[in-house]
Amino acid sequence: MEESGFRRNGAEDAAYGHRPVLLQECLAALEIRPDGTYLDGTLGRAGHSLEIVRRLTTGRLIGVDRDEAALTAARERLRDYMDRVTLVHNNFERLDEILDELGIGGVDGMLFDLGVSSPQLDDAGRGFSYMHNASLDMRMDRTAALTARQVVNEWSYEELRRILYEYGEERYAPAIAAAICRQRDEAPIETTLELAELIRRAMPAKALREKQHPAKRSFQAIRIAVNGELDSLPPMLAAAAERLRPGGRLAVISFHSLEDRIIKRTLQELATGCTCPPEFPVCVCGRKPKLRLITRKPVTPGPAELTYNPRARSAKLRVAEKL
Repeated sequence: MEESGFRRNGAEDAAYGHRPVLLQECLAALEIRPDGTYLDGTLGRAGHSLEIVRRLTTGRLIGVDRDEAALTAARERLRDYMDRVTLVHNNFERLDEILDELGIGGVDGMLFDLGVSSPQLDDAGRGFSYMHNASLDMRMDRTAALTARQVVNEWSYEELRRILYEYGEERYAPAIAAAICRQRDEAPIETTLELAELIRRAMPAKALREKQHPAKRSFQAIRIAVNGELDSLPPMLAAAAERLRPGGRLAVISFHSLEDRIIKRTLQELATGCTCPPEFPVCVCGRKPKLRLITRKPVTPGPAELTYNPRARSAKLRVAEKL
């Protein structure tokens, strides 16, 4: 699809509170066939899915999301194409189970746009934002048991420090975790602004002079922990490699370095054949590559996209093809 075609739909994207990231690059990567079967494992507000399904005739699109609000919005946005769309409320880490239940053996392309979506961030009541006051929730799937309130008020100092450091890459993780524990000993921490202010007070003055909000990394870490975002990536990627048809494409968009490192490492492993030592005269491991890497380096947004969608700045797209 030409760039001008995307601009034509810009008002529609804005109306749905979501601009699909790296849209043209994803469409090119998937090499969509009109009669193919495609899966959008992170449906969101269906920005990518809408452009995929517009290219199908006898083909089929499976849209998966664990956020019921996203499925409701997507159903409305895709209403003119529902004869070729199946929507599923589930987590993409259960990819095998989803396809088995639908009776689908293999698909021609899969897309995963990771992280929290703009509508989730902009919905103050969801508790993802440190800019709006709300209950500490942060669940992408509102039927899930674990909430941010439980993480903040019930997890040990050691676990809080670990997730802040590992998931948020927060260098002041020990001080922030200690401040959370001191505060909750007096009274439970209930709201996003209460937590954001507590984090701000725990950080040294030099950290407060940084451009980004002092609570950004900590909120990211807690959100990742609540939703198990990193743990679900390797099984999803392995299942995708099995369920793609030969020649089928896998496209994955990540938004921070932790995700990208996992995706890069897992795709490289899936694209690796024999791992026997070089001195072995014949292969004894029997390992064969499942994928071929299409992008050796991640694709990132260009200047034009960043002018209308600054939230895309950290996006990285990696693509592989089933052998």
